[in-house]
Amino acid sequence: MFLVGIACNLSSDSRPPTLAPRATSTPPPTIGYATLPPEELPQQTTPVAPQQNTTLLNLINQVAVDRLSMHVTSLSGFYSRHVNSVRNNGTQGIDAARDYVLRQFEEIRANSYQNSFVVFPHEFAVNWAGIQTTGTNVVGILNGTEPERGVIVIGAHYDSISVDFEDGNAYAPGANDNASGTAALIELARIMSQRPHRATIMFVAFGAEEVQRQGSIAFVKDYIQDQNIKVDYMINMDIIGSSTGPNGTFNDNQIRVFSAEPNNSPSREMARMFNLIVSRYMPDMAVLLEGAADREGRYSDHVSFNDAGMAAVRFIEALENPNLQHTDRDRWEAMRPAYLTRATQTILSCLTALADGPRPPQNIVLRANENGTRTLVWDITPDAAGYLVALRAPNSMAFNQTFPVNSNSSGEWDKFTPQFYEGVAVFAVDSSGLMGPVSFEYSIAN
Repeated sequence: MFLVGIACNLSSDSRPPTLAPRATSTPPPTIGYATLPPEELPQQTTPVAPQQNTTLLNLINQVAVDRLSMHVTSLSGFYSRHVNSVRNNGTQGIDAARDYVLRQFEEIRANSYQNSFVVFPHEFAVNWAGIQTTGTNVVGILNGTEPERGVIVIGAHYDSISVDFEDGNAYAPGANDNASGTAALIELARIMSQRPHRATIMFVAFGAEEVQRQGSIAFVKDYIQDQNIKVDYMINMDIIGSSTGPNGTFNDNQIRVFSAEPNNSPSREMARMFNLIVSRYMPDMAVLLEGAADREGRYSDHVSFNDAGMAAVRFIEALENPNLQHTDRDRWEAMRPAYLTRATQTILSCLTALADGPRPPQNIVLRANENGTRTLVWDITPDAAGYLVALRAPNSMAFNQTFPVNSNSSGEWDKFTPQFYEGVAVFAVDSSGLMGPVSFEYSIAN
């Protein structure tokens, strides 16, 4: 049964447009219009009805709060995960944390679908506070069944640091920053390893993030670029375990996503894709789109991928508490297990859409008609049961309107103009209701 969507209703004709997928490619036309003044632009985002997808719902329900809790308490129990903390100690320090993640990945490999989860350490040189040492990224790979679907990297850093960045011996439990993201990474790898996926997924626990991203920089340079791997999407999870901010503030149903400017960058398009995916599949959570690559003066491992020209975003809790970060108070007791679970489920819904949904529609074109209307067309996606058209108003970071399109429909509409919308993109939807990755965003204005 085809998805039910919200019809556009910005004109006196309240009927949604009916649109035709096409079988051949046509060069984009040159269309130009004057932009309406701000007071005449659409101001409200049309809500999107949450969709039920049995496969995705089953995956989301597999996220286990007790497993997440176990990983956070175990990692924060190593006293410090600083790159210069004690080495070769089974119960403390960065090596103990590395071995813990490696053991978890090896256990996932042993229980994975046809032993398909490939695990290996990626070592790199670290130089911090005058000490030269070796760091390790722990990598797990699920090879996809369709090579043309590309590669998704999902990562989280497992090192920690104290308020004195150079002191490798200070107590630095780092429960939220970032045992929370590492716990989610391990749990997502466990769940996704139980069956094949169309796209290849790399799960990477990064070392040395807290010391100028040395781990992710090395991984991009020495592995991704050296092996000439084309990464289509990078998802970074860093500080996702608490809904409580400073001064008793509380936000239990939102998560922020940072993405690099400008507003039409691949990273920003990835972020607004996630905003829409989550609105349809996770009614208890919402993605807040942030207009920068990261918080001012801060960074995380997605920036290493951004700097290399790859689409990458960061998930982070809606209300972070800077009074706890890099202190001895960043412990499991200050976190919120239910929030960490929902955050992990939210990211899982995005990852599943990227890895398993239908391929994005190609060759999107607006054709001008003599009667002043326009027809939106694209190449048919073979595995699509239908499509979801998403439109973005001028200067908006998010999609503002959506409507479904039957694979056999055809027609035209008079609102595909830059007075109302700046960009349009199309999602393919399979017979189960699962969206795939978004197409490129066609610019309506020229």
